[in-house]
Amino acid sequence: MLTSAVLLFSLAQASLAQDDAPLPKLGPNAIPVTEATEYLRTAPAPDYWAFAEFVKPQFTTSACGVASVTAALNGLAGLPANAEDTVMTQPDLLEAVGDAHWSEISAEGGDGVMFDELVTYATEALPVAGLDSYAVSTFKPTDDSAESLATLRNWLMLNEESAEDAMLVYFNQGVVTGDWDGPHVSVIGAYDAARDAVLILEVDQEWYIPYWTPAPVLLEAMLKPTSDEHGVLEGQTGGFVRLAPAN
Repeated sequence: MLTSAVLLFSLAQASLAQDDAPLPKLGPNAIPVTEATEYLRTAPAPDYWAFAEFVKPQFTTSACGVASVTAALNGLAGLPANAEDTVMTQPDLLEAVGDAHWSEISAEGGDGVMFDELVTYATEALPVAGLDSYAVSTFKPTDDSAESLATLRNWLMLNEESAEDAMLVYFNQGVVTGDWDGPHVSVIGAYDAARDAVLILEVDQEWYIPYWTPAPVLLEAMLKPTSDEHGVLEGQTGGFVRLAPAN
C-alpha cells in the first residue's frame, strides 16, 4: 500500500505527464474539411469552388491579410485567359499596391494587420485585379447578442448565394482551433445553414487545412480582443470584410 508521500508524488507525476501530453491538431470547435465533405458534395457551394484553389499559404508568418486578399482577388478575377499571364502572388500584390506600410507589417516578423488596415488595403487592391467596379463593406460585431448572431448569419447566407463576391474574416484563431491565441485573417469558403457551420479556407497552411466551425464560435472569435503580447495589435477585434460589386 502506498504511503501518503508516495501517493502524492505519484499523483504529481501523473499530472505532469498529462500537462506534457500533446494537444490535438484541432480543438472541439473545428472539424477539418476532410472529415466533413457532405455539404461540398451535395450543395452548389459557389465560393468554395471559386476560391479554394486560389488560397495559398501565407508567404510569411505575418502575411495572413495579404494571403487572404490575394486569394479573394484571384478568385473574383478567375484564371487568366492567356498562357503568358501568371496567377497573382502575394508579393505581386504588395508590389502592385505599393503601400510601404502594408509591406512592412506583412514581412517576416512584422506586426501584422489591424482590422481597419485590412479594409483599407483590400480597397486599395481591387483596381490591381481589374475590379474597379467592386467595393468593400464590413460587419464588425460589438457583442454576442442574438441580433449580432443573426446579422452574422445573414452575411454568410448572402455570401453563399454566388461567387460574385468574396468575404474575409478577421478573427482570434485560437478560439476556433483551440491552440494559438492571436488575430488572424482567412477566407470564408462556404456556409452550411442547415448545420450552421462556416468553412474557413485557411491561409495558415503550415499548421492547418480548411475547417468547419459553428457560426456562434466564429462570432466569439471575432469578439475576443487581441492580448497585449501582440504589441500594437492589442485590443483588436474582428469581423467580416466583403468584396462585392458596388450597387
